[in-house]
Formats: sequence, structure tokens, C-alpha cells
Amino acid sequence: MAKPHSMTLHALRVALMAGTALGAGVFAPVQAQTVTAVMHAGLRSLDPVITTGYIVRNHGYMVYDTLFSLDADNKIQPQMLESWQASDDGKTYTFVLRDGLKWHDGAPVTAADCVASIKRWASQDKMGQMMAAMMSGIEAVDGKTFKMTFNEPTDIAIRALAKPSAIPAFMMPERVANTPGSQAIKETIGSGPFRFVTEEYKPGVQVVYEKNTDYVPRKEPASGLAGGKVVKVDKVKWVTMPDQMTAVNALINNEIDFIEQTPYDLLPMLENNEDITLNVMPSQGGQSEIRFNFEQPPFNNKLIRQAALLAVDQKEVLQAQIGNPKYFQTCPAVFGCGGPYESDIGGDKLVKGNPEKAAALLKEAGYDGTPVVILMPSDNPTTAPIMQVTAQQLRKAGFKVDLQAMDWQTVLNRRASHEPASKGGWNIFGTFTVVPDIRDPLSFMGVAANGTKAWFGWPDVPEIEKRRAEFARTNDPATLKRLANEIQELVIDEGVIVPLGQFSNLNATGKQIKGVINGPVPVFWNLEKTGK
Repeated sequence: MAKPHSMTLHALRVALMAGTALGAGVFAPVQAQTVTAVMHAGLRSLDPVITTGYIVRNHGYMVYDTLFSLDADNKIQPQMLESWQASDDGKTYTFVLRDGLKWHDGAPVTAADCVASIKRWASQDKMGQMMAAMMSGIEAVDGKTFKMTFNEPTDIAIRALAKPSAIPAFMMPERVANTPGSQAIKETIGSGPFRFVTEEYKPGVQVVYEKNTDYVPRKEPASGLAGGKVVKVDKVKWVTMPDQMTAVNALINNEIDFIEQTPYDLLPMLENNEDITLNVMPSQGGQSEIRFNFEQPPFNNKLIRQAALLAVDQKEVLQAQIGNPKYFQTCPAVFGCGGPYESDIGGDKLVKGNPEKAAALLKEAGYDGTPVVILMPSDNPTTAPIMQVTAQQLRKAGFKVDLQAMDWQTVLNRRASHEPASKGGWNIFGTFTVVPDIRDPLSFMGVAANGTKAWFGWPDVPEIEKRRAEFARTNDPATLKRLANEIQELVIDEGVIVPLGQFSNLNATGKQIKGVINGPVPVFWNLEKTGK
């Protein structure tokens, strides 16, 4: 009876030897499923509260979780919450956390953590600041419950905590959230579906996330940013490839799996490739726009701002920026084409440029030839064309233009300067704001007009702020629509921001990737990868 046993051992030895000789085989460990992605920028900051950078926001959704989220229909849904309730007078809101929430270090998520996180977030986010100004108190009731009270009836807390972009209200451990809002956090500990792998982080070059095996997803199916965040891969690796052609070739050659923002001019290389999937993402697209410096000549003069606004043609900008009309549309809406507060107010001044009328208004304003310094980010292919076309259109209307090329980081530094343009300041910069950040007068920080507390450019228009405050205090649909229309009219008349139409973003994935969620932020839960 010993002979079969000895044969089995011999067979095992042969198999082991074969596996060793081949360097793999049946006894080799199963390779972890890793999704390798090229994002729109390298990740250099890890604090999603002290910056509005979209790459840091994307990082936030990997590591942290939110109390509320928006589903695919833009409806507010609970995320970390089991329940919430408003008092009869609309002044007190009570929130109860769901079971099973843990920080990545194993500690349970508590109401005190959420209170500290909300306070820190509200100190930095524009909508959070408005919420905080209306709030009379926030406190933990017990380990799972906290409440917020307000001086008057409002649902701004629900709207603000569900806001998906710019600075979302990510929850952090209390010890981390107690960091002053002006200082960067020193720990990256969340309760979200992925863990940040500290030892593999190379700022601006690579960031690695691993599946959080302790995460308990909601039972609802994934929808937008809401529902069950089910992670179906072991790791996600973001790598930086500054050269767009290199990234596209890497995708074609199956060296990477995902490109967040596919270059429009390279789409012909991918559109007819059966091994590539292009995912059109309207809600990840954006609104192109230019911004005037209200503090410095010549745009401290309202008539000159209006002249510049009249000079710019949306279609010409979008053709240079995007190219393919399948992926862009012109419209005068400040709060988004096709959005809940879309309006054609001011359409006679926007969309179609009128250089002759702009030149006449410039003459009426007494423009003295003061050079207009335009900041152009030469390393940002989405924004650079905006500034090149804008410069050309302003010259046609009679402006003297100084188009200054620099990298995007320098633009970010220069636009914060209050100095005259001749001493390192600026007159115009351009950018785009993603669709979820322009959807209403509270979430769109570009329409805030409270002087030095406003976004770069620092417009001071009290009538806009008065209506934004009214917008925060009501939830009546007719009143909200009226206020949004009035704000749009003021924004265009004052030249607070010049909307230049809207475009869609396109993710590109290899055929091995399934389950991409069509939502306002690129997320990596629900993704499946077949093969290695």
C-alpha cells in the first residue's frame, strides 16, 4: 500500500521541479489585478481640502468617503449615513452614521470625526463658508449621531455636503481634521474603498492605491457617485506621462489600461481601434471661461470688461480647443448647457463675437492702450487654445495684448497676485470648470462676487451676493430658477466671468476594462479587469 503513496510524492517532486525550472507554473502566486491609469496631471498634494485642484479631488474619492453623494440623476443620496432627519422648523438636522465604517488604521468612524471634518472643510470651501455663516452650532450627540443647527430654515447643509466637486466634504479622522485649514494634513487616512500606499508614492510621478478589504459598500447598485462602491481589482496605479502621444501609444500597446482625458487631436488613432473603448463623459467635461482682474487697469472699468466680452466668439474658441463638434456646444448659460438653471439671458452679448461693437464700446470707454497681460499655460493643451484665440479676438477689437506663455503651475501662482500686470500680476487668465462645479450659484465659485474673498479676479458686486444668500435660504424651485436667472444677468453685465461654451470629456480604456461609471468624477470602484 506504500507504493501509490511514493508515486504521488514522486509526481509532486516532478511538478515542483518543473515549476521551478519554468519560473512559474501551477505553484506560482496568482498575479494581483492592477489597473494602471494616466490621469490629467501628476499628484503632488495629498490634502483635498486646501486646494481645488481636480487631481487632488480625484485622489480624495479614492481614499475618503462622503456623507452624501449624487446619483446618476443628480439626486442626493446618503452615503456614509444610515439616516438623516430635519426638524419641523427646518433649523435642525440630525445625522446617523451607518454601521461598519472604519478608518484605514482600523479605528471606527465616529460622529466626532465627522464634526471635525465638516468644520475644517467649511473653513475652505466657498459653499461651506456660506453654510457656516448660517449655522449656529454643530455637535456630536453620541458615537454615531451628530446634529447641525441653523439660525433660519434652510437645507443648505444637505446641498453642501452632497456637492461632488471643487472641494467635496470628505470625512477624515478627528485628529487629522483638527489640522488648521491653512495647513496641509500629514496623514492620508480615510474610510473609503481604497487605501493610499505611502511607500509607493512618488510625488508627480506615481501614486498607488490598494483595495480596502475592510470597506463595507452600500447595498444599492453604483449610480453616479452614490450606491455601492464595490472594488473589483486589487490595486490602482496612477502614472504620469506628460507626453500625450506616449500615453496613447501605451494604451494601444496594452501597457496601461486607462486614460482619464483623451487628447482630442489624437482621437483618430483610437476611434476605429476595436481594442480601445472611448467613454464619452459629458458630466466630466467642462465649461471654458476667461476671467478678468477687477482690481487692475484696464478691467477695473466695467465698459472695458463689456467690450472684451463682446469680442470673444465661443465657437472659434471651442474649435481651437476641442476641434470635433461632436464633443462641444455653444450656449450662453453661466450654469451649464442643459443644466437645471440653463438660461439664454445675455445671449446677445455671448456666443457670437462682435468685434465691431466691441471696438465702439472700447472707444466709448476711453481705452488708452494699456496692455492686457494674458496668462497662457503652454503645457496645458485644454486651456492654452482658449488664451491664444482670446488674444487674437481682443486684438481684432482694438486691445493691445501681451500674451505671456508659462507653465500651468506658474499661472496658478501668478493669478493669486494682486500686483499690477507690469509687476508680475495679470489682467486675464483662462481655464475650464468641470460641469458639476457650475450647476448652480452656490456650487460655482466663479460667480461669487464678494471682493477679496471671491475667486481670483476679486469682483465686488453686492447684488450678486445678496441673491446667492437668498438662493441658500430657499428650496422653492420657482424661486431658485428666478434667482439663478437674475444672477446670470448680473454676472454677464458685470463681466464677472465669461462662459465660452461646454465640452465633453472622453475616457479611453483597453478592452480588458469593464464597468466604467459615467459620473462627474473619474472613479475606480466597479471597474473590472480581465487578463493580466
